[in-house]
Amino acid sequence: MNFKNDIKPISFFKAHAAEVIKKLNETNGTMIITQHGEAKAIIQDITEYERIQEALALLQMAAEGQKDFEEGNTIAAADMIKELNGLAEKTD
Repeated sequence: MNFKNDIKPISFFKAHAAEVIKKLNETNGTMIITQHGEAKAIIQDITEYERIQEALALLQMAAEGQKDFEEGNTIAAADMIKELNGLAEKTD
């Protein structure tokens, strides 16, 4: 993010909304909108938003896996393979 170009006052966004959205779509970008000199909102290209949501979901899964590991909620790989093979045999 280029903070110099990606932080704009709400008045700029109001006056140039279509132009801003077009630029964000072209660059998969994000813009910080300020009001009275303080950051108040973020406008973001939908592709970038989806990418970030997918990354957060992966991080959440990794954190849950780490928590399970630390709490001892695990199964040996060999046991899991046997269980999966058993499930596969039942569906055949």
